[in-house]
Amino acid sequence: MSNIRLIPRLDIKGPNLVKGIHLEGLRVMGDPQEFAVGYYQDGADELLYMDIVASLYGRNNLSDIVKKTVKNVFIPLTVGGGIRSVEDARHILRSGADKVAINTAAINRPELITEISNKFGAQCLVLSIEAKEQGAGKWEAYTDNGRERTGQDVLEWVQKGVELGAGEILLTSIDREGTRKGFDLDLVRQVSALVPVPLIVSGGMGKQEDLLEVVESGADAVAMADALHYRRMKLPEVRDFARQSGLHVRSI
Repeated sequence: MSNIRLIPRLDIKGPNLVKGIHLEGLRVMGDPQEFAVGYYQDGADELLYMDIVASLYGRNNLSDIVKKTVKNVFIPLTVGGGIRSVEDARHILRSGADKVAINTAAINRPELITEISNKFGAQCLVLSIEAKEQGAGKWEAYTDNGRERTGQDVLEWVQKGVELGAGEILLTSIDREGTRKGFDLDLVRQVSALVPVPLIVSGGMGKQEDLLEVVESGADAVAMADALHYRRMKLPEVRDFARQSGLHVRSI
């Protein structure tokens, strides 16, 4: 069994790290680079940067932040938001990212998944899915940081995305994001059962036990924001809990 990855998620608006609930009501948390370096020093396995207002500008604006971050942070970095072409992906990867995450552009033009995957390798392409429950056992994919409906069924979309070349899935529950109520385990179980690629789950980490439950439901990695940004938990504590619970995590 591969190690479960612990991934701080940093949502960026302009120069600031922000955090909201249900991807709304954003509060400025501070300098994302300071948080990133702190999480690296605390033993994060990877970092996830998301430009949450990229759709307003038509492009990802994180290249400068990424270039500064990689001077002091030496773990894999995934960057998403506003990546609409192979050239956009190339720009972010050259800035220092290891992987790019796409959502809106993939919904609008699914062949972009194949284009980026073929150019840089499937391991560089993360399909980001923002899921909102629409009734028992049904979820709809949203775009633009949870603002726009797509009419696309999440379970159908995740299968298509992997068939087109996505090497990893970032699954965010809009209903649970920022609520501290735990992950949407039914959603995680259903998605993990459908696709063979690694699954990063985001949205709902409220207590350490939530980590155990979501991994048992099929998560390969857990993205955390609220719990870490507000210092309700520290990464070393989460890692120790995971190890004591019998999960495979990286030794640091």
